[in-house]
Amino acid sequence: MLSLLQNKPLARFLNMHPASMIAYGFVGVILAGAGILMHPASTRSGHIHFIDALFTSASAVCVTGLTVVDTGGYFTIFGQSVILFLIQIGGLGVMTVSVMLFKLVGKNIPFRHRMALQDVFAHTPREDIFQVVKTIFIFTGAVEALGAIVLFVRWQHQMPMGQALYQAVFHSVSAFCNAGFSLFSDSLMKASGDWTVNGVVCLLIVLGGIGFPVVHDIYYRFETRRIKRSKLAVQTKAVLVTTAVLIVVGAVFFWVLEFGNAMAGRPFSESIVISVFQSVTCRTAGFNTIDIGSLHDATLLLMIFLMFFGASPGSCGGGVKTTTLALIVSFTVSRIRRKKRVNLFKKSIPVETVSRSISLILVCATLIGVVLFMLTAGNALQNDFTGCPERRFLGYLFEAVSAFGTVGLSMGLTSTLSIWGKIWIILLMLVGRVGILTFAYIVVGGGRGACGIEYAEENIMIG
Repeated sequence: MLSLLQNKPLARFLNMHPASMIAYGFVGVILAGAGILMHPASTRSGHIHFIDALFTSASAVCVTGLTVVDTGGYFTIFGQSVILFLIQIGGLGVMTVSVMLFKLVGKNIPFRHRMALQDVFAHTPREDIFQVVKTIFIFTGAVEALGAIVLFVRWQHQMPMGQALYQAVFHSVSAFCNAGFSLFSDSLMKASGDWTVNGVVCLLIVLGGIGFPVVHDIYYRFETRRIKRSKLAVQTKAVLVTTAVLIVVGAVFFWVLEFGNAMAGRPFSESIVISVFQSVTCRTAGFNTIDIGSLHDATLLLMIFLMFFGASPGSCGGGVKTTTLALIVSFTVSRIRRKKRVNLFKKSIPVETVSRSISLILVCATLIGVVLFMLTAGNALQNDFTGCPERRFLGYLFEAVSAFGTVGLSMGLTSTLSIWGKIWIILLMLVGRVGILTFAYIVVGGGRGACGIEYAEENIMIG
């Protein structure tokens, strides 16, 4: 292991700027995963096209869940295990894994990496960063193990013991990492009325989607026994409240819109379970317990909204993040009340942070718009989309936002995309996982200082 770390190319990689390391790290893992998936031992037929292997690898590493082939039917146990490993790496993140690698070989963590992690875990002393990463690994392993145990107990009477254990582990890891990969050809549609399976998967998705900083903040308050004297961070409160609101509002609207449509004829209790599950999973995970193609256009637009904002900072999911939505809502309320400052949970948010959140939404929407244009203009579909040309644009939009939010839900479009269509979706998945700010740093460069010139101010009319 030490000799591996002394390899010059690897050493240079580990000493990169954190933003570059994250982006190049994800790209490297994706390419390596694609290479392994192309090995004859990975597929039942012994062959897979490079673009399909690349797409599957990217979807796994970016914890998205979009697939061009049936994961359970096309790949062998070895291939599925590779996908599971890629999901785990993608869920934990390149930076987190690299810190553990440094410690395993007895190397010091580079200062820039410490500072990058310090920005994420803002309330943690700098010297305790490794302890934080260690806690992340332990928490991840413990939650995934508990989820697998419950799923195994539930499934052991429905399939052979070994298969039940394997399915339980795979789906537990996939759910916690918000990947949405399933070995069942219809995802979890057969378990649409199963309270246990739906409850466990939803809990795993939420725990993986609220972000490690939030989990650590809550744990830190309990560990230090300062619950009465020390309040949770504003970010933690924003994440928890926004997540809860999105789940409840999403579930209510889903039920209202689909109770007489896609859920017609189902028992009331099952319709509630489906509504809550889809509200949770459509923000970042990608499992489905109902046919997405059968939903109303209004429901699909609701899901696009939820997918766009996605999970929370420092989590396994993508999107522009729940905290961004919280800031935008607070900013709007402040402007309506003619207040100069944006306040959140009795704390004033820096103007720069608010400006970045607005810019983030605009840049992400523009990126999705560009890819959407390329998909439509390039005629990425090889055949008519499910026989419904009038819904083709909505299908493209749904697919693009699903990729950016690393969700993985689809209206049945993915497998029919052309090579260029798949490449555009891969790009969106990668940007959605590494983060638009990290991607912007790589493209624009973050080391260029301002020229120091300030120009005269002049107003213009808007609206």
